[in-house]
Amino acid sequence: MKLNYSIEPDAEKTSKAIGKELHISKKHAYEIARTIKGMKLEKARGFLEDVAALRKAVPYKRYTRNIPHRKGMCTGRYPQKAAKEFLRVLKNAESNATYKGLDTENLRITHIETKKGHSFRGAFPRAQGRATPKMHETVSVEMVVEAQ
Repeated sequence: MKLNYSIEPDAEKTSKAIGKELHISKKHAYEIARTIKGMKLEKARGFLEDVAALRKAVPYKRYTRNIPHRKGMCTGRYPQKAAKEFLRVLKNAESNATYKGLDTENLRITHIETKKGHSFRGAFPRAQGRATPKMHETVSVEMVVEAQ
């Protein structure tokens, strides 16, 4: 399946990266994307590394049902797996910017979007040799960084 970018930015000032069909929660992906949009690349990398190491929580604004408050902030969680996948996409965007000759010190995340990816069937084992069907969902993440 061909996955296109939702925007067409200026090719000379921007760098793009995409993570296709990542095995992470779409709710975690949405909240991380909302949090790091507009951040400078170094700050976003530090934030994602802190989330993966359980030092900082991602503030949740949309999916807040039964989520407790965290120290010094509103409701939040530590989505480690999603943070590691976002870190891979971020490093890919930085590598693309280096290849294009952009200054990596002044890069800012101008566009980030999460999309529902492919869903495939699985099985959840139950008692007495039975199984319940389960749908595994994936998420695609697109990121555009721009030199300021």
